[in-house]
Amino acid sequence: MSKVTRRPLVAGNWKMNLDHVEAIRLIQDVALRLRNTDHRSVDIAIHPPFTDLRSVEGIIGADELPIALGAQHCSAHASGAYTGEVSVAMLARLSVSLVLVGHSERRLYFGMSDEMVAATTAAVLKGLLTPVICVGETGEEREAGETESVLVRQITAALDGVAKGSESSIIVAYEPVWAIGTGLAATTEDAQVACHRIREEIRSLRGEAADGIRILYGGSANPENAGDLVAQADVDGLLVGGASLQGESFAAIINSVAACYGS
Repeated sequence: MSKVTRRPLVAGNWKMNLDHVEAIRLIQDVALRLRNTDHRSVDIAIHPPFTDLRSVEGIIGADELPIALGAQHCSAHASGAYTGEVSVAMLARLSVSLVLVGHSERRLYFGMSDEMVAATTAAVLKGLLTPVICVGETGEEREAGETESVLVRQITAALDGVAKGSESSIIVAYEPVWAIGTGLAATTEDAQVACHRIREEIRSLRGEAADGIRILYGGSANPENAGDLVAQADVDGLLVGGASLQGESFAAIINSVAACYGS
């Protein structure tokens, strides 16, 4: 399967930024900036904080915006005494269609293990939502030459939560931890090598299904490097952090990706 048949995705992860009023303003700004551009070849998603989801859902629905709503995390449990957690069913009722699973900040700051990533992935799929499984190495692991072993371990573990035959329902995001929020981005070659290695590991475990899985790059993506990154054979879109918090830069990234795909 060629790259052209994998539709690109640009997803904005707002992290713990913007209250619901600010979120409304941003989504309206992005929509306005995209109104007169041709971005039909690109899927667009945003992942606001939980407290913003209902407000953003309302704007997307009322204005019929071509933007998917995503969450930044969810519980592997369906319900129960898990104070502070949010279930897949709760997200689905808010028209959420994608969920980030195993983002490096969840792994680093909140102790999310490979086993928890697999369990959460399984819960998201059971709820008929799309998990965006995040993998990537730290700076220390990179310096030690452990990038490949880290990616293999994380992908292998995550796929334990994906039933055979369900591979087409997942997205993978390669996010080199050393590049997140630092202003340092992987080179296009680094991104391609890592994304290709992820795809080949999936292929070794699940066969030809690997050809259809979208693999995103995340790590200080911006309007200047977006086009070069997605031009790589195995980079099928971007998971955007800081640059998604400004309508101008996020819209510019989307348009850059669309231009690369010839929309």
